[in-house]
Amino acid sequence: MSLEQKINDQLKGAMLARDEKKLRALRAIKAAIILAKTAEGSGGKLEDAGEIKLLQKLVKQRKDSLEIYQTQNRPDLAQKEKEEIDVIEEFLPAQMDQGALKERISQIIAELGAGSISDMGKVMASATKQLAGMADGKTIGAMVKELLQK
Repeated sequence: MSLEQKINDQLKGAMLARDEKKLRALRAIKAAIILAKTAEGSGGKLEDAGEIKLLQKLVKQRKDSLEIYQTQNRPDLAQKEKEEIDVIEEFLPAQMDQGALKERISQIIAELGAGSISDMGKVMASATKQLAGMADGKTIGAMVKELLQK
């Protein structure tokens, strides 16, 4: 079942249950899928990797907004963003824990023979490709930087 079908099924359930929190997030996902499918050059299709990337983008946008609302002392808006993040993350693959992520990035560094911070670009390119959907880019970048500086 594609992401769009899952969203539509859950959207119907949320409407019947009158779950405003879930409806808000599901509608945002559906709108993003439609925009991605109708974008120039997409061919009217969205691949699995594109779906994951789209969901990660939505989560990142909401986390950025959440951070802003928290610094501006707007708990009402921050709560809405947190609720949407929780719903969107249900559709993402499970995130790697710090230990597993560190181990995997160490393997990538060893495979590439990287030894200094100047190799960070090469390591990041490989790591983000291999770990797509399992960890966000900011976390991967921080871990790569930490491991290359040792």
